[in-house]
Amino acid sequence: MMEVCGSSNVTLREFGSEQSLLSRPDGSASFIQGDTSVLAAAYGPAEVKVSKEIYDRATLEVLIQPKVGLPGVRERAQEQCVRETCEASLLLSLHPRSSLTLILQLIHDDGSLLSCFLNAACVALMDAGLPMSRLFCGVTCAIDADGQIITDPTAAQEKESRALMTFAIDATERRVMMSSTRGSFSVHELQQCIAVSQKASEKIFQFYRDSVRRRYSKTL
Repeated sequence: MMEVCGSSNVTLREFGSEQSLLSRPDGSASFIQGDTSVLAAAYGPAEVKVSKEIYDRATLEVLIQPKVGLPGVRERAQEQCVRETCEASLLLSLHPRSSLTLILQLIHDDGSLLSCFLNAACVALMDAGLPMSRLFCGVTCAIDADGQIITDPTAAQEKESRALMTFAIDATERRVMMSSTRGSFSVHELQQCIAVSQKASEKIFQFYRDSVRRRYSKTL
């Protein structure tokens, strides 16, 4: 069942999610922000290759598949951002000498892609039932030529912006877990974007709660 959420004070595009839509992974989810759409699949804990084995925690691998062709430099950078955020959230020490794999498939990119990857990853990890110390979400902000902050920008708005920032926000204290920035901006503008992202995260976390509540209320 697709759940859709609009925006009120902080302007966000409508977003939706569907869980357990794939049969083979241990957890799966789609996440849609406007016309940006991503599919996520989580596997594990499973056996790990000896060369990648870590004695005191699980090994997490994140793979991003573009819509067409092979992954490039952009996908590798996005993989690192998602992996670092997930590693800070997952209780990897509970599954030593094992492997966790998260595969993210791009369906359509219309801006704010990294934040959509982060949101899809979190929902898929929840669906897999993996132990986590905190939930997280991704929020993208763009600063246009006039200095205005645009949350959840489209691809066209990203192209016209002079700065683009994506933050991973944790659900407990609204702290910034990861940031990815490009372009030119002042310290004050960075602080403003963080505050806006923290405000926007409240809507996404509420969407998480509503989506899970509606899903399990139908199965009970």
